[in-house]
Parts: sequence; C-alpha cells; structure tokens
Amino acid sequence: MRTNVSSRTLRSARLHTASHGALAIATVRLGYAFRRKCAGESWNDAFKRWATSTTPHSTASDPAEVEAMQCLEQGTQKLEEGDIQGAKELYERSVEIKRNASSLFNLGVTHYHLKDFDNAIAAWKESVALQPASADAHTNLASAYIISPVARPDLALHHLHIAASLSPEDPEIAFNLAAVLEATGQLEEALKQYKRSKEYGVERAAMHIRNVSAKILGKSMKTAENTDNTENTDAPVKRSDS
Repeated sequence: MRTNVSSRTLRSARLHTASHGALAIATVRLGYAFRRKCAGESWNDAFKRWATSTTPHSTASDPAEVEAMQCLEQGTQKLEEGDIQGAKELYERSVEIKRNASSLFNLGVTHYHLKDFDNAIAAWKESVALQPASADAHTNLASAYIISPVARPDLALHHLHIAASLSPEDPEIAFNLAAVLEATGQLEEALKQYKRSKEYGVERAAMHIRNVSAKILGKSMKTAENTDNTENTDAPVKRSDS
C-alpha cells in the first residue's frame, strides 16, 4: 500500500526592498518564518512549516525514500538551531539518496543564506522542474536573480509573474512583484500590484502606493512640459510689417 511521506519544508526567502543601484534587492529572510515572527512567535516556532512531500514512486517500503526524508527532517532541525552549514550537508545527503522537490527546495534555502546564489538558483530550478506549481520556489528564484552579483530583473519578473498566477491572493508575492516592476521603471504595473498587496493586507504597501503615484504624476508633468516646450520651439515666428 502506498502512503504519503510527510516532512517539514521551509518556505521562501521573500523579497524585501532595499537600495542597491537601480534595483530592488532581496534581503535574506524566510518569508513564512518572518511573518510568524512579526506575529509574535519565537524563531524556533516560526521556522516550522509542514508540507507533504512525495515522489511518484515513494512508498513506505522504499528504504531510500525513508532515509532521504530522515535527512530532510534532520536538516530542518539543524536550520531551526541556526546551523546552516549542518543543514546544507544533510539536505545534500537527502538529495543524493533520492532527489525530490522538497529536499532541493530546502537545499536552495541554505545556499541562499550562505550567499552561494548560483547553487541556490540551480537547486530551485530543479525543484521547480519537479514541482512546477510551487509558488514559493518561483518566488525564491526571483530573490536569487535579484540579489546575485549579476542581477537579472527580467528573470526575477518572469518567476514572480508565475508565482502570482499560482497564488493570486498572496500579498507578499504581489508586493515583491510590485517592487521589481517599480525598480525597472514599469510604474503603472507596479502601482497595480502594490494596490493588490495592500488589499490583501500588506499595510506597508500604502507608502509605496503614494511614492509610485507621485512618480507617475511627476513623469506625466515632465512629459507635458517637454511637449509644451517642443510646440513653442516649432511654432512659426510671426514677422511684423515695417
């Protein structure tokens, strides 16, 4: 008889904007844990998120599957204790034994926190290949593409749009999408996403709505001013009769 194997899975490293040139930058946070911490829970409690993790051939009698899940559980425990390197080694062992989306996802989280962004991206891309409907994995990829030494806001937007389509009422995804849209000059779309984020409960979005609205107004006024100047320059000069 086939059974599902439950394991704790860490959620995404969410985007929070900061200044770095012209781009919005992701700070290294676990989004779910950060939200729970803000709600008053301890970090130890905040890091706990349960998810069902299975592969098409996972069974209770599959020793490799059982060992891989044990390594996944132990890695999460290490991460809860703040031992990122120890967690990474256990997740790597889990992946070596049996590759699945959850182990790869959590391995990517440890790479991200250790600032190994290339390997974080590789792990999350493989996790997405195994579980395409993971909004968290797409959100994490966006974080990594933004914070990498060679930023790729185009790829960040690609994955955030997918994440938003998978979780249309997730306020953090809407906020993150708005932040990258704003950073890339797509102000009208950014404003729309900030408004969605605020509607779904992100109060700090209100400040960004005001800022982006002011930018749009300033841009419109600048355009109108330039148009007036062009018309005045092109207008024929009327000569007076002597």
